[in-house]
Amino acid sequence: MTGTARKHTALPKAQILIEALPWLTRHHGKTVVIKFGGNAMVNEELKAAFAQDVVFLRHAGIKPVVVHGGGPQISAQLDKHGLVSEFKAGLRVTTPEAMDVVRMVLAGQVQRELVGLLNQHGPLAVGLTGEDAHTISAVQHKPEIDGELVDIGRVGEITAIDTGAIAALLEDGRIPVVSSIARSADDGHIYNVNADTAAAALAAALGAETLMVLTDVEGLYADWPNSDEVISRLTVSELEKLLPELSSGMVPKMEGCLHAVRNGVRTARVIDGRVQHSILLEIFTDEGIGTMVVPDEQGGDRT
Repeated sequence: MTGTARKHTALPKAQILIEALPWLTRHHGKTVVIKFGGNAMVNEELKAAFAQDVVFLRHAGIKPVVVHGGGPQISAQLDKHGLVSEFKAGLRVTTPEAMDVVRMVLAGQVQRELVGLLNQHGPLAVGLTGEDAHTISAVQHKPEIDGELVDIGRVGEITAIDTGAIAALLEDGRIPVVSSIARSADDGHIYNVNADTAAAALAAALGAETLMVLTDVEGLYADWPNSDEVISRLTVSELEKLLPELSSGMVPKMEGCLHAVRNGVRTARVIDGRVQHSILLEIFTDEGIGTMVVPDEQGGDRT
């Protein structure tokens, strides 16, 4: 036996785990709402990595809630049914016939696949839609275009959140997977709700620690398209100033982050869903990977 210890090749793994320790401690027992979308939703490897990340969070003592839409899948099914996808003010015009397809795709296809991926790792995930147990209630949303309110069909604006069913599932150690569909208490119609908006509203209602929104970009760029520098961290006030300049695709995501943090969620993060295990990289490393929105009074570095 010599006096020097053998250098173990696995030592870097231990160092990575130790770096994760303060983050594990901080997030333990907290609720994290994750909006699943973009490329992560259609690429098989990214889907599998996403499921691993969410299950890891659950086994690390964190309570993940997954919210999803399904834009590409909805467009594909509408095409198959001979229904034209029309957009006004960046929102899909949703006829009653199209709403039937939306409901079928979200609850019957996208959600089922996601629940299946998560449940490869154990009996963890339970799927529900915003209709179930009145989780999400909505009224018809009429956007203003050129000074006039326009009817775009079954597109909903959230009026109320009932967290009872989700809270019961979390208490039971399950991972709720929520489709962004809502029912109106007024007219009884089913409405398609923007999934970014739904995730933000659920995060606020659940008193979540963190909202995470998966996107197809690295984060919020400081001066796009002139620069690809990503803003690592910004306050609510800073984001409010930037909103009018953002591209239309980023607006609902950043408005969602704004709503969440204004309503008690500690941090909201936009992260690159094209990077495998981006959720773990964002939550458990010092550098993080995307853009984090924090309350105005929260100073210091990325925490």
